[in-house]
Amino acid sequence: QAWLTESGGGLVQAGGSLTLSCVASGSAFSDFVVGWFRQCPGKEREFVASVNWIGSTTYYVDSVKGRFAISRDNAKSTVYLQMNRLKPEDTAIYYCVADRSLSGASANPDYWGQGTQVTVSS
Repeated sequence: QAWLTESGGGLVQAGGSLTLSCVASGSAFSDFVVGWFRQCPGKEREFVASVNWIGSTTYYVDSVKGRFAISRDNAKSTVYLQMNRLKPEDTAIYYCVADRSLSGASANPDYWGQGTQVTVSS
């Protein structure tokens, strides 16, 4: 049974927006730092964004700063990734991740969702 389940991917034109959601099953969601990684075609998986346990601090890879926004709702055990001004190079499989530590969540998270495809057409 998957602990992290993503949704919201799809096809969008360049300059458009998408919001990804990730729901965690179980009751320990607030014990984890959560975030997003992505794997672009032909590339290694890379860190995209993370948010701390209470949602007060966020972290982003430079390439998405100012365009993407991560947030979480602990009451709903859900993390969101609002993606604006999308570019073709944002095309990737996006994975929801979770880890008990800040460093782990951005480097080698313990828990991964199955991924959702985002395709940005030019």
